Amino acid sequence: MTNHQNIRVTVLGINGRIGQEVAKAFAAAGYRTSGMGREDRVHIPGVRFVKGDAASAGDIRRATADADVVVNALNLPYDKWGEGRFEAQLQTVLDALKGSGKFLMFPGNIYNYAARDHVLTPQTPFHPEKDKGEIRVRMEKMLQDAAARGDVRMCIIRSGDFFAPHASGSMFDLALMRRKKDRVFELPTSMEMKHTWAYLPDLARVYVRLAEMRDQLGAFETFHYRGHFVSADRLVDALQASVATPWKIGFVPWGMLRVIGWFTPVVREVVKMSYLFRTPHELSDPRLDAILGPDFNTPFDDAVAATVRSYLEDQPRMIEGRAVAAV
Repeated sequence: MTNHQNIRVTVLGINGRIGQEVAKAFAAAGYRTSGMGREDRVHIPGVRFVKGDAASAGDIRRATADADVVVNALNLPYDKWGEGRFEAQLQTVLDALKGSGKFLMFPGNIYNYAARDHVLTPQTPFHPEKDKGEIRVRMEKMLQDAAARGDVRMCIIRSGDFFAPHASGSMFDLALMRRKKDRVFELPTSMEMKHTWAYLPDLARVYVRLAEMRDQLGAFETFHYRGHFVSADRLVDALQASVATPWKIGFVPWGMLRVIGWFTPVVREVVKMSYLFRTPHELSDPRLDAILGPDFNTPFDDAVAATVRSYLEDQPRMIEGRAVAAV
Protein backbone atom coordinates (compact mmCIF):
# COMPACT_ATOMS: atom_id res chain seq x y z
CA MET A 1 0.00 0.00 0.00
CA THR A 2 1.27 3.47 -0.84
CA ASN A 3 1.95 5.53 2.27
CA HIS A 4 -0.54 8.41 2.38
CA GLN A 5 -0.14 9.16 6.08
CA ASN A 6 1.01 12.71 5.38
CA ILE A 7 -2.12 13.46 3.34
CA ARG A 8 -5.20 14.50 5.28
CA VAL A 9 -8.77 14.01 4.11
CA THR A 10 -11.89 15.46 5.73
CA VAL A 11 -15.32 14.13 4.82
CA LEU A 12 -18.20 16.51 5.53
CA GLY A 13 -21.37 14.54 6.26
CA ILE A 14 -19.75 11.46 7.78
CA ASN A 15 -23.10 9.95 8.82
CA GLY A 16 -24.51 9.85 5.29
CA ARG A 17 -24.31 6.90 2.93
CA ILE A 18 -21.65 8.28 0.60
CA GLY A 19 -19.80 9.98 3.46
CA GLN A 20 -19.40 6.69 5.30
CA GLU A 21 -18.18 4.74 2.28
CA VAL A 22 -15.77 7.42 1.08
CA ALA A 23 -14.29 7.78 4.55
CA LYS A 24 -13.83 4.00 4.78
CA ALA A 25 -12.12 3.94 1.38
CA PHE A 26 -9.69 6.75 2.21
CA ALA A 27 -8.86 5.20 5.59
CA ALA A 28 -8.30 1.79 3.98
CA ALA A 29 -5.95 3.42 1.46
CA GLY A 30 -3.83 4.81 4.28
CA TYR A 31 -4.94 8.46 4.33
CA ARG A 32 -5.27 10.37 7.59
CA THR A 33 -9.04 10.60 7.47
CA SER A 34 -11.52 12.55 9.56
CA GLY A 35 -15.25 13.01 9.25
CA MET A 36 -17.45 15.86 10.41
CA GLY A 37 -21.00 15.45 11.67
CA ARG A 38 -23.30 16.57 14.43
CA GLU A 39 -23.04 13.18 16.12
CA ASP A 40 -20.63 10.26 15.91
CA ARG A 41 -23.25 7.74 14.81
CA VAL A 42 -21.17 5.38 12.68
CA HIS A 43 -17.83 4.91 14.49
CA ILE A 44 -15.67 4.04 11.47
CA PRO A 45 -12.34 2.43 12.43
CA GLY A 46 -9.41 4.57 11.36
CA VAL A 47 -11.57 7.69 10.90
CA ARG A 48 -11.34 10.49 13.44
CA PHE A 49 -14.70 12.06 14.24
CA VAL A 50 -14.96 15.86 14.34
CA LYS A 51 -18.10 17.33 15.83
CA GLY A 52 -19.51 20.14 13.72
CA ASP A 53 -22.65 21.73 12.30
CA ALA A 54 -22.97 21.93 8.51
CA ALA A 55 -24.73 25.26 8.95
CA SER A 56 -21.63 26.79 10.55
CA ALA A 57 -18.82 28.00 8.31
CA GLY A 58 -16.66 28.24 11.42
CA ASP A 59 -17.20 24.57 12.27
CA ILE A 60 -16.41 23.54 8.71
CA ARG A 61 -13.32 25.74 8.63
CA ARG A 62 -12.04 24.12 11.84
CA ALA A 63 -12.84 20.62 10.62
CA THR A 64 -10.99 21.15 7.33
CA ALA A 65 -8.16 23.39 8.55
CA ASP A 66 -5.39 20.84 8.00
CA ALA A 67 -7.07 18.89 5.18
CA ASP A 68 -5.48 18.50 1.77
CA VAL A 69 -8.67 16.91 0.37
CA VAL A 70 -12.23 17.76 1.37
CA VAL A 71 -15.20 15.62 0.35
CA ASN A 72 -18.54 17.43 0.53
CA ALA A 73 -20.91 14.54 1.24
CA LEU A 74 -23.50 16.77 2.91
CA ASN A 75 -27.11 16.21 1.96
CA LEU A 76 -30.59 17.37 2.91
CA PRO A 77 -33.83 15.41 3.28
CA TYR A 78 -35.34 14.94 -0.17
CA ASP A 79 -38.27 17.26 0.48
CA LYS A 80 -36.07 20.03 1.92
CA TRP A 81 -33.99 20.92 -1.13
CA GLY A 82 -36.10 23.90 -2.19
CA GLU A 83 -36.36 27.56 -1.21
CA GLY A 84 -32.60 27.96 -1.57
CA ARG A 85 -31.76 25.61 1.29
CA PHE A 86 -29.44 23.29 -0.64
CA GLU A 87 -27.62 26.20 -2.27
CA ALA A 88 -27.27 27.86 1.15
CA GLN A 89 -25.73 24.69 2.59
CA LEU A 90 -23.20 24.58 -0.23
CA GLN A 91 -22.46 28.29 0.11
CA THR A 92 -21.55 27.72 3.76
CA VAL A 93 -18.98 25.13 2.68
CA LEU A 94 -17.57 27.46 0.03
CA ASP A 95 -17.42 30.33 2.52
CA ALA A 96 -15.46 28.10 4.91
CA LEU A 97 -12.99 27.08 2.17
CA LYS A 98 -12.67 30.51 0.56
CA GLY A 99 -9.11 31.20 -0.56
CA SER A 100 -7.84 27.86 0.74
CA GLY A 101 -7.09 26.25 -2.64
CA LYS A 102 -8.05 22.88 -1.18
CA PHE A 103 -9.05 19.97 -3.40
CA LEU A 104 -12.83 19.72 -3.02
CA MET A 105 -14.71 16.62 -4.19
CA PHE A 106 -18.45 16.69 -4.77
CA PRO A 107 -20.96 13.95 -5.67
CA GLY A 108 -22.92 14.80 -8.80
CA ASN A 109 -26.03 13.08 -10.12
CA ILE A 110 -27.99 12.94 -13.39
CA TYR A 111 -30.78 15.35 -12.44
CA ASN A 112 -29.01 18.03 -14.50
CA TYR A 113 -29.96 16.44 -17.83
CA ALA A 114 -32.99 16.19 -20.10
CA ALA A 115 -34.95 12.96 -20.20
CA ARG A 116 -34.20 12.75 -23.94
CA ASP A 117 -30.43 12.64 -23.31
CA HIS A 118 -29.72 8.95 -23.03
CA VAL A 119 -25.90 8.96 -23.12
CA LEU A 120 -24.43 11.44 -20.65
CA THR A 121 -20.83 12.56 -20.99
CA PRO A 122 -19.02 15.34 -19.10
CA GLN A 123 -19.63 17.47 -22.21
CA THR A 124 -23.41 16.92 -22.39
CA PRO A 125 -25.23 20.26 -21.91
CA PHE A 126 -27.46 20.66 -18.88
CA HIS A 127 -31.21 20.74 -19.50
CA PRO A 128 -32.89 19.79 -16.23
CA GLU A 129 -36.38 18.30 -16.34
CA LYS A 130 -37.44 19.13 -12.79
CA ASP A 131 -36.79 21.66 -10.06
CA LYS A 132 -34.31 19.35 -8.34
CA GLY A 133 -32.25 19.36 -11.53
CA GLU A 134 -32.36 23.15 -11.63
CA ILE A 135 -31.07 23.19 -8.05
CA ARG A 136 -28.21 20.86 -8.93
CA VAL A 137 -27.27 22.96 -11.97
CA ARG A 138 -27.12 26.08 -9.80
CA MET A 139 -24.97 24.27 -7.25
CA GLU A 140 -22.49 23.09 -9.85
CA LYS A 141 -22.26 26.63 -11.20
CA MET A 142 -21.39 27.78 -7.68
CA LEU A 143 -18.63 25.19 -7.57
CA GLN A 144 -17.32 26.20 -10.99
CA ASP A 145 -17.26 29.87 -9.96
CA ALA A 146 -15.40 29.03 -6.74
CA ALA A 147 -12.77 27.16 -8.75
CA ALA A 148 -12.46 30.05 -11.19
CA ARG A 149 -11.79 32.42 -8.28
CA GLY A 150 -9.08 30.09 -6.98
CA ASP A 151 -10.94 29.41 -3.72
CA VAL A 152 -10.81 25.64 -4.28
CA ARG A 153 -9.75 23.09 -6.86
CA MET A 154 -12.88 21.25 -7.83
CA CYS A 155 -13.70 17.64 -8.78
CA ILE A 156 -17.30 16.57 -9.41
CA ILE A 157 -17.92 12.82 -9.64
CA ARG A 158 -21.27 12.04 -11.25
CA SER A 159 -22.88 8.65 -10.72
CA GLY A 160 -26.15 6.77 -10.88
CA ASP A 161 -28.35 5.30 -8.15
CA PHE A 162 -26.40 4.29 -5.06
CA PHE A 163 -26.68 0.86 -3.54
CA ALA A 164 -24.65 -0.88 -0.85
CA PRO A 165 -25.06 -3.32 2.03
CA HIS A 166 -27.24 -1.92 4.81
CA ALA A 167 -27.82 1.40 2.99
CA SER A 168 -31.12 2.94 4.08
CA GLY A 169 -32.97 5.37 1.84
CA SER A 170 -31.65 3.82 -1.39
CA MET A 171 -33.89 2.43 -4.14
CA PHE A 172 -32.89 -1.04 -2.99
CA ASP A 173 -34.28 -0.15 0.41
CA LEU A 174 -37.35 1.84 -0.67
CA ALA A 175 -38.37 -0.28 -3.66
CA LEU A 176 -36.55 -3.50 -4.44
CA MET A 177 -36.53 -4.82 -0.86
CA ARG A 178 -39.67 -3.07 0.39
CA ARG A 179 -41.70 -6.30 0.35
CA LYS A 180 -38.98 -8.62 1.56
CA LYS A 181 -41.33 -10.16 4.15
CA ASP A 182 -43.51 -11.32 1.24
CA ARG A 183 -40.42 -12.46 -0.72
CA VAL A 184 -41.17 -10.01 -3.53
CA PHE A 185 -38.62 -7.92 -5.39
CA GLU A 186 -40.41 -4.72 -6.38
CA LEU A 187 -38.92 -3.13 -9.50
CA PRO A 188 -39.11 0.63 -10.13
CA THR A 189 -38.81 0.11 -13.92
CA SER A 190 -40.22 -2.06 -16.68
CA MET A 191 -38.30 -5.25 -17.40
CA GLU A 192 -36.64 -4.01 -20.57
CA MET A 193 -35.67 -0.57 -19.22
CA LYS A 194 -31.98 0.03 -18.51
CA HIS A 195 -30.82 2.00 -15.48
CA THR A 196 -27.44 3.10 -14.10
CA TRP A 197 -26.46 1.81 -10.66
CA ALA A 198 -23.41 2.76 -8.59
CA TYR A 199 -22.16 0.27 -6.00
CA LEU A 200 -21.04 2.58 -3.21
CA PRO A 201 -17.86 0.74 -2.18
CA ASP A 202 -16.67 1.00 -5.80
CA LEU A 203 -17.74 4.62 -6.14
CA ALA A 204 -15.86 5.46 -2.95
CA ARG A 205 -12.69 4.00 -4.48
CA VAL A 206 -13.19 6.34 -7.46
CA TYR A 207 -12.84 9.26 -5.03
CA VAL A 208 -9.59 7.81 -3.71
CA ARG A 209 -8.19 7.20 -7.19
CA LEU A 210 -8.94 10.75 -8.36
CA ALA A 211 -7.60 12.25 -5.14
CA GLU A 212 -4.35 10.38 -5.74
CA MET A 213 -3.91 12.16 -9.06
CA ARG A 214 -5.25 15.56 -7.98
CA ASP A 215 -2.02 17.33 -8.89
CA GLN A 216 -2.52 16.21 -12.49
CA LEU A 217 -6.05 17.60 -12.72
CA GLY A 218 -7.29 21.03 -13.73
CA ALA A 219 -8.89 23.61 -11.46
CA PHE A 220 -12.39 22.34 -12.30
CA GLU A 221 -13.00 18.76 -13.39
CA THR A 222 -16.09 16.63 -13.91
CA PHE A 223 -15.99 12.84 -14.22
CA HIS A 224 -18.80 10.42 -15.02
CA TYR A 225 -18.62 7.08 -13.24
CA ARG A 226 -20.22 4.43 -15.46
CA GLY A 227 -21.02 1.94 -12.70
CA HIS A 228 -23.43 -0.74 -13.94
CA PHE A 229 -25.83 0.15 -16.77
CA VAL A 230 -28.18 -2.81 -16.85
CA SER A 231 -31.75 -3.72 -17.79
CA ALA A 232 -34.29 -4.68 -15.15
CA ASP A 233 -34.32 -8.27 -16.36
CA ARG A 234 -30.53 -8.41 -15.85
CA LEU A 235 -31.08 -6.96 -12.38
CA VAL A 236 -33.71 -9.63 -11.68
CA ASP A 237 -31.22 -12.34 -12.60
CA ALA A 238 -28.77 -10.93 -10.04
CA LEU A 239 -31.49 -10.53 -7.41
CA GLN A 240 -32.72 -14.10 -7.82
CA ALA A 241 -29.17 -15.43 -7.67
CA SER A 242 -28.76 -13.75 -4.27
CA VAL A 243 -31.56 -15.68 -2.53
CA ALA A 244 -31.89 -19.36 -1.80
CA THR A 245 -35.19 -19.82 -3.64
CA PRO A 246 -36.72 -17.52 -6.29
CA TRP A 247 -38.87 -14.61 -5.15
CA LYS A 248 -41.85 -13.14 -6.94
CA ILE A 249 -41.38 -10.02 -9.07
CA GLY A 250 -43.56 -6.96 -8.53
CA PHE A 251 -43.48 -3.36 -9.68
CA VAL A 252 -43.51 -0.09 -7.75
CA PRO A 253 -47.11 1.23 -7.67
CA TRP A 254 -46.23 4.70 -8.90
CA GLY A 255 -49.91 5.65 -9.28
CA MET A 256 -50.66 4.84 -5.65
CA LEU A 257 -47.53 6.66 -4.54
CA ARG A 258 -48.65 9.71 -6.50
CA VAL A 259 -51.82 9.81 -4.39
CA ILE A 260 -49.86 9.28 -1.16
CA GLY A 261 -47.63 12.15 -2.25
CA TRP A 262 -50.56 14.55 -1.95
CA PHE A 263 -50.19 14.16 1.82
CA THR A 264 -46.53 13.14 2.24
CA PRO A 265 -43.98 15.62 0.85
CA VAL A 266 -41.04 13.23 0.61
CA VAL A 267 -43.12 10.70 -1.37
CA ARG A 268 -44.31 13.49 -3.65
CA GLU A 269 -40.71 14.41 -4.42
CA VAL A 270 -39.78 10.79 -5.14
CA VAL A 271 -42.68 10.43 -7.56
CA LYS A 272 -41.73 13.67 -9.27
CA MET A 273 -38.36 12.16 -10.19
CA SER A 274 -39.82 8.82 -11.32
CA TYR A 275 -39.26 9.77 -14.98
CA LEU A 276 -35.67 8.62 -14.38
CA PHE A 277 -36.97 5.05 -14.26
CA ARG A 278 -38.94 5.41 -17.50
CA THR A 279 -36.03 6.50 -19.67
CA PRO A 280 -32.46 5.17 -19.88
CA HIS A 281 -29.48 7.32 -18.90
CA GLU A 282 -26.03 5.87 -19.45
CA LEU A 283 -23.01 7.63 -17.99
CA SER A 284 -20.03 7.66 -20.34
CA ASP A 285 -16.51 8.93 -19.68
CA PRO A 286 -13.64 7.22 -21.56
CA ARG A 287 -11.14 9.34 -19.64
CA LEU A 288 -12.30 8.02 -16.27
CA ASP A 289 -12.60 4.49 -17.68
CA ALA A 290 -8.93 4.64 -18.65
CA ILE A 291 -7.94 5.91 -15.21
CA LEU A 292 -9.83 3.14 -13.40
CA GLY A 293 -8.97 0.27 -15.74
CA PRO A 294 -11.15 -2.55 -17.08
CA ASP A 295 -11.53 -4.63 -13.91
CA PHE A 296 -12.25 -1.83 -11.44
CA ASN A 297 -15.89 -2.58 -10.63
CA THR A 298 -17.11 -5.29 -8.29
CA PRO A 299 -18.96 -7.79 -10.51
CA PHE A 300 -22.64 -6.84 -10.64
CA ASP A 301 -23.90 -10.17 -9.29
CA ASP A 302 -21.53 -9.98 -6.32
CA ALA A 303 -22.49 -6.38 -5.52
CA VAL A 304 -26.22 -7.15 -5.70
CA ALA A 305 -25.84 -10.31 -3.61
CA ALA A 306 -23.93 -8.48 -0.86
CA THR A 307 -26.58 -5.76 -0.80
CA VAL A 308 -29.63 -8.04 -0.83
CA ARG A 309 -28.26 -10.35 1.84
CA SER A 310 -27.54 -7.40 4.11
CA TYR A 311 -31.25 -6.49 4.13
CA LEU A 312 -32.09 -10.01 5.22
CA GLU A 313 -29.82 -9.76 8.25
CA ASP A 314 -30.63 -8.12 11.54
CA GLN A 315 -27.74 -5.69 11.54
CA PRO A 316 -27.32 -1.91 11.89
CA ARG A 317 -27.88 0.02 8.69
CA MET A 318 -26.32 3.07 7.15
CA ILE A 319 -28.04 6.28 8.08
CA GLU A 320 -28.89 9.41 6.16
CA GLY A 321 -31.85 10.91 7.96
CA ARG A 322 -34.91 10.94 5.71
CA ALA A 323 -32.96 11.38 2.50
CA VAL A 324 -33.59 9.08 -0.45
CA ALA A 325 -31.39 7.76 -3.20
CA ALA A 326 -29.44 10.20 -5.32
CA VAL A 327 -30.20 9.00 -8.82
